[in-house]
Amino acid sequence: MNSKYLLGWREWISLPELGIERIKCKIDTGARTSALHAFYIDPFMIDDIKMIRFGIHPFAKDMTTVLHCEAKVIDERLVTSSDGNRSMRYVISTTMVLGDIKKDIELTLTNRDTMRFRMLLGRKAMDDGCIVDPALSYQKAKPIFCKVNKN
Repeated sequence: MNSKYLLGWREWISLPELGIERIKCKIDTGARTSALHAFYIDPFMIDDIKMIRFGIHPFAKDMTTVLHCEAKVIDERLVTSSDGNRSMRYVISTTMVLGDIKKDIELTLTNRDTMRFRMLLGRKAMDDGCIVDPALSYQKAKPIFCKVNKN
């Protein structure tokens, strides 16, 4: 049996391949796929590979801090949001660091400017055995940022 790890309803996460040191993330067991805020999305091609360039305001209520990210598009999916709206979203894969946990996850990109959290961690990213206690917050230490090169 795999050992399980405990998460609160919100956690600090790092996405080093995207240059995101820390982002406050809501743990959402009702969402299948994780979602990351992108206030602009610009698809482009490099040698027949579909890429995406996007901007993120990593902190809620702070529109002055902007990070520009690039990633390979791995899919485009029709996603139904919590309010029932359906939209096509780009899907990327990146490394997530959550305390001492480091793993590759899929993220859909969507504008979350009106939301309290810039990222949702869906249950697919937690499929290796976590327990979520909604009475707790920040069970994992803030990640120490380190750049990850994926070759």
